[in-house]
Amino acid sequence: MRKWLCAAVCALAVFFFASDAAVAKEYKEFKLAAIFQTPIEEPWDGAIHQACLQAQKELGITYEFAEKVGAADFERVLREYAERGFDLIVGDAFLAGEEPTRRVAKDYPEVAFAFGSEFAPQEPNYSVFDNWIHEPSYLCGIIAGRMTKTNTLGIVAAIPIAEVNRLVNAFKQGALSVNPDVKVKVAYIGSWFDPPKAKEATLAQIEAGADLIFAERFGVFEAAKEKGVLAFGNMTDQHDLAPEVVVTGAVWDMYPTVKHSIDAVREGQWTAGNLKEWSMMAKGGASLAPFHDFEQKLPASVVAEVRDLEAKILAGQFEVPVVETELKTD
Repeated sequence: MRKWLCAAVCALAVFFFASDAAVAKEYKEFKLAAIFQTPIEEPWDGAIHQACLQAQKELGITYEFAEKVGAADFERVLREYAERGFDLIVGDAFLAGEEPTRRVAKDYPEVAFAFGSEFAPQEPNYSVFDNWIHEPSYLCGIIAGRMTKTNTLGIVAAIPIAEVNRLVNAFKQGALSVNPDVKVKVAYIGSWFDPPKAKEATLAQIEAGADLIFAERFGVFEAAKEKGVLAFGNMTDQHDLAPEVVVTGAVWDMYPTVKHSIDAVREGQWTAGNLKEWSMMAKGGASLAPFHDFEQKLPASVVAEVRDLEAKILAGQFEVPVVETELKTD
């Protein structure tokens, strides 16, 4: 009996050790894939891609990606990654990607999926995230509200869905919090990536009196440079694209989300959930871009005001309202 019990205990020990070893997968064995509907220079997908590259560099994981994947090919590419044994697949599921990603996730329950989506997670393996960068967008609005000479601000955005609407509403709310006379001109260009159309919309807003523009999409800076007006970037630090006009911007750092997701999968803790908190300022997923040269160009009082509120947001002492309704031109 004692001999049998000893053998049983040893067998259980081997089993649990093997289970722990399987769960605690080494970074060098981990395979991450990303699939994007747009080119990776588009800021939204670019933020995800840069985070994945950072994980590859710092953690030593394997990373592959596919960009400019159209609706007709989206499901096929997803299935290829799943079939090749990737541990985690991430990307953008908005619009054309939503149904294919959820369908494929059902067929591969052993693979973890994390996709940008405005809808709920899907059990057991499909988590969702979004760019919850309304907090730094609000801070940009404060600067715009203080600096405008015409009391007219411009906003050029993609499509009036929740994740876009909360950024542009936050920008306006921030401006109104310091300047109740502010009016905004809003243009949704109907595309995630159409720089010529964004430039055209910006020129129209400047002609209508806007003297600071929130560039939720690519294409604004060219018009701003031509007309000599200031602008705010979005998703990444876009200072280098137009140093003379980009004051700062709302930055989305996807690395906290990607790192958290990789570790959850490695440790066998992955569940379907909303990864929202990892995209906000408190977790390091959102921030205000550096002022660069504008650190000296902006009034010291404005910089101090923004830094003070930034600290309060990080400390949980101020909550930026989330408004996801379509913003209209005043």
